[in-house]
Amino acid sequence: MSAVLNIDGFLSPGGPLTTFRDVFGGQNRMGWGPGRFHVSLVLKTEARPFPPGPEVLPPPRSTPKTNHRARAGRRRRLIGGFVRTRASQAHAVPASRGVGEEERERRRNTMEETSSLCNHTFWPSDGGFHYNNIAHRSQKLITYLNPAIPTQPMPLTVVLHGPAGVGKTTVAKKLMLDWTQNGLAQAVHSAFYLSCKDLSHRGMCTFAELIAAAGPAAREAVPQLPALAQEILLVVDGFEELRVPSGALVRDLCGDLKQPKPVAVLLGSLLRRKMLPRATLVITTRPGALRELRLLAEQPLFVEIEGFLEPDKKAYFLEHFGEERQALRAFALMKGNAALFRLGSAPAVCRIVCTCLKAQMEGGEDPASTCQTTTSLFLRFLCSQFAPAPGACPRPRLQAALRAACLLAAEGAWTQTSVFDGDDLGRLGLTPSALCPFLDKQILQKSGDCGGCYSFVHLSVQQLLAAMVYVLETEEEEEAAAAGGEAGSCTWDIGDVQKLLSKEERRKNPDLTRVGSFLFGLLNEERARELETTFGCRVSGAVRRELLKCRSESDGNGPFSSMMDAKEMLHWLHESQEEQLVKDAMAHVQEIAVHLTSAFEMGEASFCLKHCQDLRKISLQVGKRIFLENDADAEVDRSQHDQHSLQVWVDLCSVFSSNENLLFLDVRDSVLSRSSVRILCEHITHATCHLQKVVIKNISPADAYRDFCLAFIGKKTLTHLVLEGNVHSDKMLLLLLCEILKHARCNLQYLRLGSCSDTTQQWADFSSALKINQSLKCLDLTASEFLDEGVKLLCATLRHPKCSLQKLSLEDCQLTEACCKELSSALIVNQRLTHLCLAKNNLGDRGVKLLCEGLSYPECQLQTLVLHHCSINRHGCKYISKLLQGDCSLTSLDLGFNPIATGLYFLCEALKKPNCKLKCLGLWGCSITPFSCQDLASALLSNQSLETLDLGQNILGQSGITALLEALKQKHGPLKTLRLKADESTEIQRMAEAVREDNPQLTIEWNHAGTRRSSCCDFLS
Repeated sequence: MSAVLNIDGFLSPGGPLTTFRDVFGGQNRMGWGPGRFHVSLVLKTEARPFPPGPEVLPPPRSTPKTNHRARAGRRRRLIGGFVRTRASQAHAVPASRGVGEEERERRRNTMEETSSLCNHTFWPSDGGFHYNNIAHRSQKLITYLNPAIPTQPMPLTVVLHGPAGVGKTTVAKKLMLDWTQNGLAQAVHSAFYLSCKDLSHRGMCTFAELIAAAGPAAREAVPQLPALAQEILLVVDGFEELRVPSGALVRDLCGDLKQPKPVAVLLGSLLRRKMLPRATLVITTRPGALRELRLLAEQPLFVEIEGFLEPDKKAYFLEHFGEERQALRAFALMKGNAALFRLGSAPAVCRIVCTCLKAQMEGGEDPASTCQTTTSLFLRFLCSQFAPAPGACPRPRLQAALRAACLLAAEGAWTQTSVFDGDDLGRLGLTPSALCPFLDKQILQKSGDCGGCYSFVHLSVQQLLAAMVYVLETEEEEEAAAAGGEAGSCTWDIGDVQKLLSKEERRKNPDLTRVGSFLFGLLNEERARELETTFGCRVSGAVRRELLKCRSESDGNGPFSSMMDAKEMLHWLHESQEEQLVKDAMAHVQEIAVHLTSAFEMGEASFCLKHCQDLRKISLQVGKRIFLENDADAEVDRSQHDQHSLQVWVDLCSVFSSNENLLFLDVRDSVLSRSSVRILCEHITHATCHLQKVVIKNISPADAYRDFCLAFIGKKTLTHLVLEGNVHSDKMLLLLLCEILKHARCNLQYLRLGSCSDTTQQWADFSSALKINQSLKCLDLTASEFLDEGVKLLCATLRHPKCSLQKLSLEDCQLTEACCKELSSALIVNQRLTHLCLAKNNLGDRGVKLLCEGLSYPECQLQTLVLHHCSINRHGCKYISKLLQGDCSLTSLDLGFNPIATGLYFLCEALKKPNCKLKCLGLWGCSITPFSCQDLASALLSNQSLETLDLGQNILGQSGITALLEALKQKHGPLKTLRLKADESTEIQRMAEAVREDNPQLTIEWNHAGTRRSSCCDFLS
């Protein structure tokens, strides 16, 4: 069963507590069984403040009461069509009765232990944020986590997942607190917390010893664990921090609480329900470990913790800033950077952004450049914590501390660790005293969950410091630079730059992607000066050279193409804000495909493409909701939204009028607006725009095609134009195309107009324009509706002495037998037409007969004829055979997907004749049998011209393929390419290899199921 639950709520320490029962309790009204299903629970958590130090990060002020009332009206939505209702009120949980004094005392101790544990994680109210109880956003849909219901069908494993810092641990510990405080569990101690960081360093032990390590009350509860059954709650926190050998979690599973085992075996036994099978598990993890958990956990319930959503981020900014104008400006700056805005789901990031921007505003600085990239924001935050006094030099101790912090961060990034203990520090030769400046400023914080453990204030800060490892000069480099010698190499045990940029490494370790982005950001000269001024560390130029070396060693499809896709490349180069680096990196890029999903990505593409002077082709795809002008359902101010988007779009479109080397534009599957289309068209019409090929396919709004046609009138550089998609709905389009064709400066050679349906008069005007135009050589009218009168007009154009068309496609145009008669007469007169595609028209054998009559005339110069999917049978093959045996100019014939098995004999007879000129014969999917292969084999022995034979997707059997291969082995004819349906038979493969060795010029291609048909007559590409 599959469902997605989306609950808007807010975990508010300052407001009423959200109970475990409120979120997960109540009756099972929906009848959900014990199957696997996915629930996305949006829990928006309040900001976790940094430890004391108002000069570092001042807390926001309280929220007005109106916020509470405004949010009370939100509705919980169950996506997927299950339910859409308003929330019900939470129910009070009755306290347990009949508990003895000793029992109550032990219970109080238990709750104190749990509360103490939670206090290390809960974010205390720093002035308010009185948001409504989560229970007011939901009904009681899930019963699994309520131990008060004895008929629970099965225990539940809940996986709380989300990016770093959004509150997964907070939610898990809040559930523990509710479990012990609200009378749900009748045991003395039934909620236990296990840190995966701690587990990674444990040796051989029993599961009872793991539980007992939680405290005195836990030790007392160990003997009762088997009897507690479903009243046990186990929180396994930070699954991504677990470091165990590969496969260790699924080997030697054990259910004995007192049997010593490696920690990996104990945890795997818990996840696989061998250990404490009736207990409830809550596991927290970042997204990178989700795949492993899906495979390990027994029927898990996945709950996504998203942290701050956009309204909450905005509210947070309003609370943090004293002035609304400043708050909205700061919020707009963060929102303008899509990557930074996503990170803002973590309250700590919102606090960092607010702190930096507020300090700049109060100092009279313009904060716009700070939010331009993620690197600039986090570096400004870091440097602001250690800014030296005016005129003072950075302290040497601070420089050493930076190097230590960078080394620790890099080690964590490469080992996917964000919580460090004494062993981690010792392995790197570090001590807490070496990190004192970062501990004092709370950049590196002591962890409350693991004794003697440390973590950075946010994962992004750790990733920034990890990137600094690659750019800071080592002591050896500084000494070499002072002596005029060569720089020494890094000896730290972390991956080099090339490994950092490797797709394979970043696929295994997604955290490295952000490190790579910060690395590019640190190559900016201004940021290098900021780093040097603050910490006294010099930035090395070696990493820049190393990056450019990686670019030059890519596979030829673009810079770093073997390491990243185009979007990632543009993002990283934009992060640098170094124009010269972009020019060097993009120096040899000639073709790029960009899929834009936000205005920020559009800005990234604009910044890079403007410095790509050798660019020849741009493929552009613009996603939804970048432009809202034509979006009637948009809930925001469309004009204000589009004002920013259009400014960035103007900058991007300037590439077309500023780059004289740019020749090819492909815009498809894009949602534009009228304004954005007009801006693009303005740049296309500019005299410095030298576009030769333009493809416009499946774009909106529908009238955009009309604007493009207006822009192309008189565009003398344009030689190829493709218009496909909603063209059938614009009755003016054919008229505008006529104006393009009739213009004196028209040099259009190729025109493809897909799915056009117009009146007879409009086709008459189009036919007249074709008679006037002398440049058009190739016309593709696939899927257009002509009717018989329209075809007559087109054929009259073909008969006109000034018609210059050489290639014509009328594929899927609903042509009839009468159309074939008109075409046949045109083929007799026209001596320029060499390629004709009539595929996917129900011509039948009679239509083929009429065509063959025209083709048989010596005046006809047609060389390529495409007739796949034309309902041709045995009699049609007879007519074609007779044609090929006469004085016919045809050299390529595609009969794919026609049931011609019984007529193949006639085609083979034609192939045997010495005057047959056919070089390419396509018989893909023609139901050819093994028996017919004998005729083909005989023809191959006699034929003197055939170079390509396509028999793909025909079941020829071993006997049929053997007959063909034997014929090819006997005679080395002109055949160069043979396509066959894949056959894995060892004997067949052995014979094919022998034929290839004996005839090196022959290529045998094997087509597997699902392989796209490759026609030998694709002449309109």
